[in-house]
Amino acid sequence: MRIGDLARETGVHRRLLRYYEEQGLLKPVRLVNGYREYAGADVTTVSHIRALLAAGLPTAVIARVLHCVHDDDELVVPSGCPTFIEDLRRERARIIEAITQLQSSQGMLDAILDAALRQAADVLPEPAL
Repeated sequence: MRIGDLARETGVHRRLLRYYEEQGLLKPVRLVNGYREYAGADVTTVSHIRALLAAGLPTAVIARVLHCVHDDDELVVPSGCPTFIEDLRRERARIIEAITQLQSSQGMLDAILDAALRQAADVLPEPAL
């Protein structure tokens, strides 16, 4: 199938499919006319890529673990991928750290906003009766 067909099948824009190829996540065959030819299995591959992206994994990590992901109605990881769990744990720790930093930023912003609102309330003129 051509890139337009894959885009329609997966709901993923052609530009994004080309990006996945640049990142080594998809490997279409190049025809002599330069067109990309995708296999039917690439529909499933794109689904796996989307699921891993939704889980917060960057494309560099997905490139390392994508071959480990298979499915029968749910993601399944075969035992032949020993680094998969390590990669997932490392990414989970990275996400936890990012969440912690964002929560800290949120707390600081809340404090600044509260102070600004209190100060604004102090300088606002009294409403006329």
